[in-house]
Amino acid sequence: MSTIAASSSSGRFLRGATGSPAAVPVILGLGIALFGAGPAKADLRLCNQTASKVGISLGYRDPQGWVTEGWWDLAPKACETLLKGALAARFYYVFAVDYTRGGEWSGRSLMCTRDSEFTIRGVEDCLARGYDRNGFFEVDTGEQKSWTIQLTDPNRADAPAKP
Repeated sequence: MSTIAASSSSGRFLRGATGSPAAVPVILGLGIALFGAGPAKADLRLCNQTASKVGISLGYRDPQGWVTEGWWDLAPKACETLLKGALAARFYYVFAVDYTRGGEWSGRSLMCTRDSEFTIRGVEDCLARGYDRNGFFEVDTGEQKSWTIQLTDPNRADAPAKP
């Protein structure tokens, strides 16, 4: 069973009402590069390769069902371990917010979030349960035991092309 890595007080932050996803316009074209991590350590890591401060939330399935957790505060050009140890699932889901320029990295998988630090069980009836609902993008780790997700800005010359 995977557990969320303990993070320092500087590793997570609380979002205010002005930082809620509904108030943040989507930046179209933000790149997402996915890379398998090396064999040295088994973790799920996320690296912020942009010049912006970003907030990260993570969704995954554990033996008791769906879980979403957040927020990790990532400085520009920084990395954070979101899950420690060998990955127990093939698919993980990420929703990220760009706090410097506005916008978000999102996808089609709807899961529950909230403005402050959270751990939420279940992805159904988010609004009825008093949570926000956001679209997370899917990360297919190919059943690797370690994986690194890179958030990139497509304006960079070395950003990967979108398929």
